[in-house]
Amino acid sequence: MEQFAPYSHAIASLALWGLLMIALSMISTRGMKPEDRTDSGVPKRDYVVPSYRRYRAFQNAIETSPAFITTTLAAILAGTSPLLVNIFASAFLLARLAMAFVHIRTENQPLRSACFGFGWLMIIFMALCALYAVFV
Repeated sequence: MEQFAPYSHAIASLALWGLLMIALSMISTRGMKPEDRTDSGVPKRDYVVPSYRRYRAFQNAIETSPAFITTTLAAILAGTSPLLVNIFASAFLLARLAMAFVHIRTENQPLRSACFGFGWLMIIFMALCALYAVFV
């Protein structure tokens, strides 16, 4: 396991991401009223309603998980610079924590989009670094 020690921040980011996913799952439908749901049980789209924002924060995290997890693991397994992997994974996690806070606590769409875009940028950088490590 010593070969993974330099990636400790990235590995910790993966573990913390899992905990964030569980936390978002637990609050995703808390306080949702029957009248806030469609016939299929899905929350009605209304960003004014805090329970809808919690639901969307969780769904958005689910949608992002595969890309974050696979690029982080690919970068580690490819032997990408631990410094870069740790920075990108940690920055992604911080961006997503900020996004969850903004998503749940506010209706600030531009700030939410900025956090989302920054997180995706970290994933893209990590993927490019992994590809570079593999092919160059």
